[in-house]
Amino acid sequence: MALAHIIVTVAAALWVGFSAYSILTRAAFVVEPLTEYGVPRSWWPWLGAAKAAGALGLLVGLFVPVVGVAAAIGVVLYFTGAVVTVLRARSYKTVAYPVMYLVPAAAALVLGVLA
Repeated sequence: MALAHIIVTVAAALWVGFSAYSILTRAAFVVEPLTEYGVPRSWWPWLGAAKAAGALGLLVGLFVPVVGVAAAIGVVLYFTGAVVTVLRARSYKTVAYPVMYLVPAAAALVLGVLA
């Protein structure tokens, strides 16, 4: 199970890190939906920083397990909030996108707790 934990955690960290990079560089495929959902532009740097911190925390958690669990909890909460935001905006066709980030983070959390 340790190998599965490492693989899933690294994959989740890379995926969340990509999401952080995308929002911090204001990639159109990220910021256009954020605008549609009504997320203020002033929040975007903070959201990107939260994602980056979560990705880094997942990686640090491979060496300091409590940090990894805390980071995974934070990332799961972040993307749960993203799912809620998308649903509140009634953008049902795009709800799969935050779920694609939520699932690996949740898997990393479960494997981190079990490790």
